Amino acid sequence: MAQLASRIASTLRFDSGNQEDIFAKVKALITDMIEKLEGDAKADATQKAYCDKELAETRAKKEEKSADIEKLGTKIDSASANSKKLKQEVATLQKELAQLTRGQAEMDQIRAAEHSEFVANKEEMEKGLDGVKLALKVLNEYYSKQDKAHSSSDGGSSGIIGLLEVCESDFSKGLSEMISTEETSQAEYDSESKQNEISKATKEQDVKYKTAESAGLDKSVAEMSSDKEGVQTELDAVLEYLASLEKQCIAKPESFTDRKARREAEVAGLREAMSILDSQTAFLQTKHNLRGVSKH
Repeated sequence: MAQLASRIASTLRFDSGNQEDIFAKVKALITDMIEKLEGDAKADATQKAYCDKELAETRAKKEEKSADIEKLGTKIDSASANSKKLKQEVATLQKELAQLTRGQAEMDQIRAAEHSEFVANKEEMEKGLDGVKLALKVLNEYYSKQDKAHSSSDGGSSGIIGLLEVCESDFSKGLSEMISTEETSQAEYDSESKQNEISKATKEQDVKYKTAESAGLDKSVAEMSSDKEGVQTELDAVLEYLASLEKQCIAKPESFTDRKARREAEVAGLREAMSILDSQTAFLQTKHNLRGVSKH
């Protein structure tokens, strides 16, 4: 408004044409100002459309990239937790395998000692039994002859033979029990060893699969972490562009001081324009009155 008032004042002050020419020029000045304001308004509208479009698209990208980062972060956390759990399970399995190996070694050692003792005792027991059987055979053959030299001792022979038969029975029973105990121990050893073998194979397979799965998860975590860094870089660029857009497109609130100064400038311009127009009107009226007096 101050600029318009100044241009009007210059036109009125220095133009030597008639009244109609002067006001025509003033109207032209006003028309120019209107066109300029309309042009500015059109530019503002174009800028607003651009800003609205860019802000909407950039904010949408920001939301998209932020969501992608959140999803990747969730997947990374889940995969990392699962990998950690698998590693703990593998460590537990390896401890159990070590215990199985130690336990089997102890069983092997005990079984070997028991079997060795059994073999030695069985050999002694069989020798004793064979000796008793041989003694019985000799005695029975001796006392069964018709021309025995010591028939008076038949009663004593019966007692010796009976005692040897008891010994034979005891030796046979002891040997049988010894063999049965050995067979039972061996069967138990075989059964437990088989179970240990199955358990070991199962645990070793679990270790193999869990280790491979954990390695696969670690690889996925590395890949997703790389993807997340890439998306974060894209998001940083989007945020930087959004900040520049907001700085360019979002009008900052006008302070009271700024509003006051702007209004005072507009009022001053209007008053200046009014003063100029009033002065010019008074001048024209005075000129008109002087012409009327001169005629009389």
